[in-house]
Parts: sequence; C-alpha cells; structure tokens
Amino acid sequence: MEFKFLQPNETPMDLLLLADPDESVVQEYLPQSKILAAISEGNIEGIIVFLETSESKLELMNIAVYPQYQKKGIGSQLLKESIQWALLHRFSSIELGTGTFGYQLAFYQKAGFRVDKILKDHFLNNYPAPIFELGIQHKDMLRLKLDLDNMAAQ
Repeated sequence: MEFKFLQPNETPMDLLLLADPDESVVQEYLPQSKILAAISEGNIEGIIVFLETSESKLELMNIAVYPQYQKKGIGSQLLKESIQWALLHRFSSIELGTGTFGYQLAFYQKAGFRVDKILKDHFLNNYPAPIFELGIQHKDMLRLKLDLDNMAAQ
C-alpha cells in the first residue's frame, strides 16, 4: 500500500459520499483540501480529507474506505499517516465532527481524539435528509480534538 496526495479533481466523489452524504457540502470543502489516498495496485482504496483552518489547526473533513476494502486497517493507516504528516508540518491540533454514537466515535477515540464540545441538532439543521446509523437518527454532532503538541512532546 502506498499513500499519495491527490488533487480535488482526482478524488472519487462516490468514495467521499460514503462518509458525507451531502454532495453540496463535499463540493464546498474539497477545492481547498489536502487529500491523502491509500492506493494498492493502482486502485484507490480509501481517502482522508483535511482542511487547514488556521496556521496551526487542521480539520478532518472526510475519511472513507470502499466497502470491499473495509475492516483491513486502511482507515487506521490513513489516519496514522495523516497525523504523522500534521506533526511533521507542525500543526498543533486536528479537529473533527462526528455523530454521538457509532463505530466512528470509537475509531477516533482509539486514535487519541477527545470530545471538545457538542453541537445540538447539527444533523437536523444542516442536512436535507435524516441520517441513520444502527437504526438511530443522528441529531447532535460531537466535536473532537487531537492535541498534537502533547503527542510531539511525548
């Protein structure tokens, strides 16, 4: 597996939509984003998308792996590679928004992300169609943060 940065026009929209079902939202952040792809035998298997929100902060906007490649550690490898890249480029933190339950929350917490705040009714107010997982509708968003300064000091 190799990791390669892509241009926005090289990024498969169908893959991005696995993690964020609103294409108009994806189209808003994609042009300014850093996009790292996991590629094997010439095929993109997964991607992670970051936005630089300040000189010292990144926001993880999207991470997705095609279903046929899931459960093989590709998402974890993408996140690990991205964290190393962020440390190398001296970013102080990575932030993200996710639902209040589900496998994504555990995935990020295993990587060291901590809950920073809760945005009540975010998914109700910002998405045209309800988003369900495990038969439960997502309503609130958790904002998570990874403090890279603490990681660099260790």
